[in-house]
Amino acid sequence: MFSPYSLFAIGYSLFNEIVKFLIAGLGNIGDEYVDTRHNIGFTVLDALAGSSGIAFGQDRLAYKAEYRFKGKTFVLIKPVTFMNLSGKAINYWLQAEKIPLEHLLVITDDLALPFGAIRIKANGSDGGHNGLKSIQEILNTSAYARLRFGVGNDFAKGRQVEYVLGQWTPEEQKVLVPRIEQAVEAIKAFGTIGIDRCMNVYNNK
Repeated sequence: MFSPYSLFAIGYSLFNEIVKFLIAGLGNIGDEYVDTRHNIGFTVLDALAGSSGIAFGQDRLAYKAEYRFKGKTFVLIKPVTFMNLSGKAINYWLQAEKIPLEHLLVITDDLALPFGAIRIKANGSDGGHNGLKSIQEILNTSAYARLRFGVGNDFAKGRQVEYVLGQWTPEEQKVLVPRIEQAVEAIKAFGTIGIDRCMNVYNNK
């Protein structure tokens, strides 16, 4: 039978249990990929870190930072595995941090969405995206949340790779900052109000 003290200790421990979320921004490492459309996942996480006064450090398979907000811990990772092996880093950090799959959010570029549009989904197909394909193959499921950031599809036939690996135009850069800020707020909402309410709020903006 538990003593009053031990019951208090158990209750205190449960109350103070850290709730963690893994936020994975997809992209490629290397100077040649900085500020490219395909690296919007990195860019969004850099914006979150910069506005919060935290810095990324190199760790196992990823650059990693921790952000705390409203009693929640957001483990931010930018995989260094290159896009096609993104799932390897995500799987490692889910296990290392003991984070459940429902607390995973992946930020990725999306050609099917107009530039600057943000769509949050609780699951879905890889849509031909190599990063999402890697995640699905390694986790053996597509039931994880993703924040899709629209990069548009203003490219000639056969120039898709050149387009996604290209940098933003000056016109796009003028609009990009507030849309990135919107994505940062959506990440915080994912961890505080839940995926369903997050979708209701941000998918309509």
